[in-house]
Amino acid sequence: MNLPPAVHPAHQVSPPAAKALATGRVLFWTGGSLWIGRGEGRTEWHSHHALQIALALDGVCLFRSEGDGWTEFSAALVGPDRLHQFEVEGATVAHLFVEPETAQGRALRQWLGDSPIAALPGAQERALLDCLRQVLHAPAPATLEAAHHAIELLAGVPAPAEPVDARVAKAIAHARAQLHRGVTLASAAEAAALSPSRLRHLFMQETGTGFRVYVLWLRLNAAIQSAQAGRNWTEAAHEAGFADSAHLTRTFKRMFGINPAALVPG
Repeated sequence: MNLPPAVHPAHQVSPPAAKALATGRVLFWTGGSLWIGRGEGRTEWHSHHALQIALALDGVCLFRSEGDGWTEFSAALVGPDRLHQFEVEGATVAHLFVEPETAQGRALRQWLGDSPIAALPGAQERALLDCLRQVLHAPAPATLEAAHHAIELLAGVPAPAEPVDARVAKAIAHARAQLHRGVTLASAAEAAALSPSRLRHLFMQETGTGFRVYVLWLRLNAAIQSAQAGRNWTEAAHEAGFADSAHLTRTFKRMFGINPAALVPG
């Protein structure tokens, strides 16, 4: 990737706390998603499996990671499984989530290095902002095309993006296919022709997260898709394989820092 090193802005701010609310669309594809719309308030501390490209299409967004103060960004990259908070004050934002085991995710992880959060360099920031501003109210196919283009601009790697190890790919494909009927490490290991202990180790090595946590991530995304399609959150929880809506809410808050009811289609 021919990108310069990440730059950390020096501007520090201490905004007032407010519960986070979001109104907009969530669009999914295998290995990623785009959240785009209006945001307001501050999330709780949270972490998620995917890398996050956060873009303030108007205004600015604020991030902080463990041990750091609040820093203002127009565009930032957040590492996978890194504890952080996000705040926006009534701005239009786009969040691109890229799973780290994909080719694009690996390229972004390499660029980010050990930093939990980094500002995007100026040229990439402008290109990504321009790309997504144009499709803010566009139909889903055009918006998805712009999302893929934005990720490719930053990662330097085109989609499709598959995991490095074919056995991990088989385990992930099994998890996606069996998500609504129950997925276990043992069943995924059988699909990948590995022992459960070997898959557990290899999965962590390739994805940076545990298999059980990854399945929760898939279930959470499935629940969001159901809710965006018009189901209530209780129905969405059951469809995605959660024990109940309380389990979904706890997982949602742990991974996104907000209550699922704060995500309003728009």
